[in-house]
Amino acid sequence: MTVTKTARIAAYTALLGTLSACASYAPLRLPDTPNAPASANAISIDPAQLPFRSLSSHVYNPADGLDMTEVAMLAVANNPQLRQSRDALGIARAQSFAAGLLPDPQLSVVGDRPTNGTSGNTNAFNLNLSYDVNALLQRSSRVGSAKADVRRVNLELLWQEWQTVGQARLLFTRLSAQTQLMAQLQVARKLLSERVQRSQQALAAGNVTLDFASAEVVALQTTERQINELERSQLQNRASLNGLLGLAGDAQVVLVGAPQAGLLDTVAVQQDLTARLNLRPDLQALRAGYTSQEEKFRGAVLAQYPALNLGLTRARDTSGLYTMGFGMTLSLPIFNRNRGNIAIENATRAKLFDEYQNRLNSAQAEISTVLDNLPLLQAQLKRTQDGITLLKNVAQRAQSAFEAGNLLAPDYVRLQTALLDKQTEAINLQEALMEQQIALETLLGPDLPTQTSPRNPT
Repeated sequence: MTVTKTARIAAYTALLGTLSACASYAPLRLPDTPNAPASANAISIDPAQLPFRSLSSHVYNPADGLDMTEVAMLAVANNPQLRQSRDALGIARAQSFAAGLLPDPQLSVVGDRPTNGTSGNTNAFNLNLSYDVNALLQRSSRVGSAKADVRRVNLELLWQEWQTVGQARLLFTRLSAQTQLMAQLQVARKLLSERVQRSQQALAAGNVTLDFASAEVVALQTTERQINELERSQLQNRASLNGLLGLAGDAQVVLVGAPQAGLLDTVAVQQDLTARLNLRPDLQALRAGYTSQEEKFRGAVLAQYPALNLGLTRARDTSGLYTMGFGMTLSLPIFNRNRGNIAIENATRAKLFDEYQNRLNSAQAEISTVLDNLPLLQAQLKRTQDGITLLKNVAQRAQSAFEAGNLLAPDYVRLQTALLDKQTEAINLQEALMEQQIALETLLGPDLPTQTSPRNPT
């Protein structure tokens, strides 16, 4: 068997071995119809797989409605944006796997056949097996950058889960408050409607003036406008909640229970602020991204050195002379020297440095604002609740006086309306206070210390 045939068989064998290990392709058709569930009952959740202790220790049972924690659990498990982010994490892991693979050697085969030689001439061939040495030298920086990038994407996913939990709790709080407000407005409308009906009868009988009757009509129409606006806001918040939960637009989500939150220990939060900021996933993700960029910068610096390619050669010329040797290709860093890429990676590192500092500064400012708002809202709510207690006592006496005929109807309605307004104010303040606590948990993470719980920054 000639050497040419031997080389050809070896090349074919290597090619077949390579092809046998190749991945196969199968098309994946895009869907034709939406697949968003029409009900939360169609989704099963394993709490143990959820990221936060407050979620993983809670029972998920949509059959009896969803409380605030169950809404957050469903959002983390089924949110469409989170699903895409988890797909992005899979891409980052695949890129990390690709970065760790060793480069393949290169095999080249060249054959020459003489066309006007003598009878002593023979076919010539040239086999060249080479390897890119620089790809090996830069492998550590590629692997380090890819691993840091996986960590960055994973932490960004965790931060997005924090935001999703906060948004779910925020929508639950708003819808709960709007349900209470609607009940208050319905009571006010009933009271004003009865009063308007009587005043119109009195106006027709000439017992009251037009100004008096018109004022009550205006008050009723104002209440009707508030009800209409609240209905639109409820519809919008319901649609936002369905989208956040990954449900169909017409899905009916039954919300049960009221938002629950203990009184936060702001002093303990301040003491643990640095530790909690260090644990924030978005800041950790920025640090991981900075580490990845450091590796890219190091790789660009390594790439400025001469590129080296080594190879072995086996050949036969047309006279039948066999030769064996080696080859080396070395770039000469005279003009380029990879200076452009080094400058780009260095500038990118500077940008990431400033981005991290700005994120840290803004996080500190946002937390300070929330911590300033909490005692203010708590004091306002306390004063409003004291006012409700006072107005309730007055309204009870007014009820007795009105039933006994010792209080005019307009004065009675005015007292009842004032009580309803004060109760509405309390509902709005409770919602604002709850939203601020949710904002603080979104900024610093769940399980914040309350005035009855120990500190636990982790």
